[in-house]
Amino acid sequence: MRDLHKMLILVALALAACGVYLFHDLNGSFDYALPRRGIKVFAMVLTGIAIAYATVVFQTITHNRILTPSIMGLDSLYMLLQTLLIFFLGSDHISIMNRQVNFILSIAAMVIFALLFYHFLFKKGNQPIYFLLLIGIIFGTFFGSISTFLQVLIDPNEFQIVQDQMFASFNNVNSDLVWLSLIVIVVLIAFAWKHNASLDVLSLGRDTALNLGVNYDSLVRYMLILSAVLIAVATALVGPITFFGLIVANLSYQFFKSYKHSVLLLGAIVISVLALVGGQWVVERLFTFNTTLSVIINFIGGIYFIYLLLKESRAK
Repeated sequence: MRDLHKMLILVALALAACGVYLFHDLNGSFDYALPRRGIKVFAMVLTGIAIAYATVVFQTITHNRILTPSIMGLDSLYMLLQTLLIFFLGSDHISIMNRQVNFILSIAAMVIFALLFYHFLFKKGNQPIYFLLLIGIIFGTFFGSISTFLQVLIDPNEFQIVQDQMFASFNNVNSDLVWLSLIVIVVLIAFAWKHNASLDVLSLGRDTALNLGVNYDSLVRYMLILSAVLIAVATALVGPITFFGLIVANLSYQFFKSYKHSVLLLGAIVISVLALVGGQWVVERLFTFNTTLSVIINFIGGIYFIYLLLKESRAK
């Protein structure tokens, strides 16, 4: 009952944030401003759902609350793809100019990479999960190094276009991409939500999960791929937000103090929506677009990450 009350409070705050963002200072321009604000709010909600769900599931699999799916190198792969397209094809190519084509290419590249990555590692047997994370860090560093090298060589005007892709932005979200993302995210989470009880058991460890009848290897593989696809969709839609999942997932753990993933996942989703919508309002109204939401999130997330590291070290 206490978790229900907390959830209702968070939902009310999230709805209030959405209402303020949508209707504040419209000055009668409902036909012009309201639909554009609505698309941005919709994009923030979808991004929050995807990142929050993927992060909580990923941390359950890895049994580590300071890791996020970004450690697998998907953000770095996204930036590498954008850099390669501009470096070899130019900024006026259809893959850059057409947002739908770029969206599909980005998702395809990240999902194919994740599938090949997991297939190669799981094919060799029961690899420890931290071995997968280590390989993911290596790939992420490798992709980032190539991106930096190519960015030094490209034309400065085209580098500006690459630089715009480095930070998540909700200001120019394509409505067609939002609806496509909605379909993908709803289908994935609808299939995955039935595994919440298995995730509760999975959080107890591999041996316990196997003894309680959970198909551990199959579930881990399925959830890793699910997390990769959700992060791929969110990144392709608005851009990379490195530390956001870390923040909302840990806030959900601390706020609800529950082991049930039905509570933790929903809590993280509502917190993420509240943070994104409220944060974007602050960026637009208080900072007057002098910064981006992803910069603020990464700054706060970096500090929070250091806090979690210090907290974990003191606990040991």
